[in-house]
Amino acid sequence: MFTGIVEETGNVEKIEPLKNGIRLLVSSRVCARGLKQGDSVAVNGCCLTAEKMTRRAGKKVIQFSLLAETWNRTNLQFAKPGNVLNLERPLRADGRFGGHFVTGHIDGTGKIIRWEPSGKDYVLDISAPPEILRYIVQKGSIAVDGISLTVADVNKKSFRVWIIPHTYKVTALHERKVGEAVNLEADMLGKYAERFATFRKT
Repeated sequence: MFTGIVEETGNVEKIEPLKNGIRLLVSSRVCARGLKQGDSVAVNGCCLTAEKMTRRAGKKVIQFSLLAETWNRTNLQFAKPGNVLNLERPLRADGRFGGHFVTGHIDGTGKIIRWEPSGKDYVLDISAPPEILRYIVQKGSIAVDGISLTVADVNKKSFRVWIIPHTYKVTALHERKVGEAVNLEADMLGKYAERFATFRKT
């Protein structure tokens, strides 16, 4: 379980094709500390298992293996060496809960359709498929590339979030451009509520 409070950004060091998936190597300063084989890390909001930790050119590097389904379902498929990715370790039982419940199970990708400064902040509009938009509500929570954000507005094909300067600076959002894909995970509470309501009707 994650909170959507990004701890750091790491760089894609290498991408290698495997027989049944992809090997992804990501540099890390914070999340690699004390990390053990088998531990989880949210990479752009996608929960991945750390397979190996090494050093390359003086940097700590975490190795992940992704199934083809995970690769194709997330925006990691568009990653290239040097790109910046959001990283977060799982929530500790005694840790502070600053965002919202984020599982790291990506529902799908959205597309940035507006991304520009507005006063001191930034406005970000993202188009999303109907199966994700159904769970997005105004003032509700959404994880965008693993970042816990509050939904400012929703319409039939997209939603809006506002980004403060700190979030823009410390996450991979500063690299994003209009037309690019972002990982989306809708608030799990909405999914459970729908499931319970469905069972009550049957």
